[in-house]
Order: sequence, then C-alpha cells, then structure tokens
Amino acid sequence: MENDKLTHVLGIVGTVIAVLMFVSLLEIARNNIFGNTNIVIQPIVTTVNCTVWSLYAHLKKERYVFWANFPGIILGLFTVITAFMR
Repeated sequence: MENDKLTHVLGIVGTVIAVLMFVSLLEIARNNIFGNTNIVIQPIVTTVNCTVWSLYAHLKKERYVFWANFPGIILGLFTVITAFMR
C-alpha cells in the first residue's frame, strides 16, 4: 500500500474511532436528563479540547483532524446543557 493511500485509510479509521468516542457522551447526557448523574467537567473539557483541535485543523487544512474533533464540540455542548436541565 502506498504512503498516500495508507495515510488516507488511517485518517478515516481515526476519524470514525474519534466520533464513536464522542458519541459515548450521549450516555452521560441521557443520565443527566433522567437525574441519575450530574457530570459536567468531562463534557466541558471535551468541548474545549475539540474546539482547540478543530481550530488547529482548520488553520492547517487537516480535514481528518477537523472531522474527528468537530462532533465532540456539538456533543460536548449538548451534554453540558443536559447537566443543567433540572
């Protein structure tokens, strides 16, 4: 496999894994909504981290890094909001 193709495949795999990791925030949000927990630190840190990496990726034109982190901003913010819904 040539280097460009390998880089492309690794970029896609890394992006999919990162998105799956951020989807796990939905479980925290669900628990927040039903009052089973009130976790707020982890989604705040996730949101800040993903925002920084997305800005970096946008400036460097790194599409895999951008798309691996952008969902974390949205899901992180959603999860933070659910912590304060009660």
